[in-house]
Amino acid sequence: MIVIFWIASLLLFHTYILYPFILWLLTINSKPRSTAFTLEDELPFVSVIMAAHNEEMVIGQKIDSIFKTGYPATKIELLVGSDCSTDGTNAIITQKKEEYGAVTFMEFMQRQGKANIMNQLLDMARGEIIISTDANVMLTPTTIFDMVKYFKDPVIGLVDSRMMNTGIKREGISAQESAYISREVMIKYREGLVWGAMMGPFGGCFAIRKDSYCKVPKNFFMDDFFINMKVIQQGKKTINSLEAVVYEDVSNKLIEEYRRKVRISIGNFQNLTEFYGMLWPPYKGPAFAFLSHKVLRWFGPFFLLMALIASAILSFHSHFYLVLLAVQLFLYLLPLVDFLLRLINIHSLVLRFATHFFSMNIALLHGLIKFLKGVSSNVWQPTQRNQ
Repeated sequence: MIVIFWIASLLLFHTYILYPFILWLLTINSKPRSTAFTLEDELPFVSVIMAAHNEEMVIGQKIDSIFKTGYPATKIELLVGSDCSTDGTNAIITQKKEEYGAVTFMEFMQRQGKANIMNQLLDMARGEIIISTDANVMLTPTTIFDMVKYFKDPVIGLVDSRMMNTGIKREGISAQESAYISREVMIKYREGLVWGAMMGPFGGCFAIRKDSYCKVPKNFFMDDFFINMKVIQQGKKTINSLEAVVYEDVSNKLIEEYRRKVRISIGNFQNLTEFYGMLWPPYKGPAFAFLSHKVLRWFGPFFLLMALIASAILSFHSHFYLVLLAVQLFLYLLPLVDFLLRLINIHSLVLRFATHFFSMNIALLHGLIKFLKGVSSNVWQPTQRNQ
C-alpha cells in the first residue's frame, strides 16, 4: 500500500508540476526559430478549411476575420462545409461568398461530424499550407502570417496558434478554464522549443503542410491530436507560435465544459490505442513529452483513487497516513463547498479551481467508460459559449 500510494502521488506530481517545471528550466534562454518568412518573401498559398454546424451567431464575423488579414489576398482561399445546419448559417456563408469571392461552400445534408467534413474539404484544397479552424475562433490581421512564416524551415510540419479567451465571468467556470488553457499553451510552446514535439495543437486554429496532413479515421474524436502525432511520426516538427493570436469565447457553464471534456477523453483513449508505440523508447523527447504531458494525465483519475484507497488502508496503522487521508478528503470536499456557496451567490476563484480539477478528472473517467463501450459516431452539438 505504501508503494501504491507514493507511485500514484509521484506520477500525479510529475504530470502536473514537475514536468512543466522541467520544461521551464530547459527553455529559460531559448528563443523561437529564426528561420522564417517575411512579408517581402514569396509566401505559400494557404487553404483555410472549416466545418460549421448551426453557427449563425459567429460565422459572419469568423469569415471576416479570415479575409481582413495582412496576408496577401491572392494567396488565400476558404473552404467551408456546413454540417447539416438548420439555422441561418448557410445564408450567411452564401452572402460572404459573394462578398469575398475566394470562398468554396459545401452544404452537407446529413450530419457527419467535424473530422469527416474536414477530410472532404482537404481533397478540394489547393494550398500548400492548410489552416484548420473552428467557426467560433476569431483571427487577428496577423494570425495567418504568424503561423505560416515558420514553414520556411522545411522540417516544420505543423504550427499552432495561441488562444486567448474572451467572455470570462467570475460566477462560472470560464476563469478556471482560461487559466488552464493558458498554462497548456505555454507547456506546448516549450515542448516545441525543446524537442519540436508539441503534444497536440489548440484545435480551433492551426496550420499544417498539406503533404503532412493525414486524414482522420471515421468516428474519431480529437482529430487535432491525431493529425499532430502523425506529423511527428513523419519526422517533422510541431511547434506553437505565440505571436499567432486567436480569440475564443470560452464556455462558462460547468455542465457544458464537462460534456466537452468527456468528448475529449474519448478521443484521448482513441489516440492512445493509435499511438502507444510512440511511448518507446521513453528517454526520447517526443516519447517523454507524450507520457508526461498526456498519458499520465489521462490516467489521473486512477492515480487519485489509488492514493485515496491506499492512504485509507494505511491510516489504520499510521498517524502520518491518517493525516494524508484527511488532507485528501478535505480537498475532495472543496467542490461541495463551492457548490453550496454558489447557491447563495458567493463565488470563490480558489474553490472553483478545485471544482474544475475534479470535474475534469471525472470527465476523463466517464470518457474512458464510453470509449470502452465503443464509439459509433463522432457527431456532437457545439459547446454553448458566452457569445
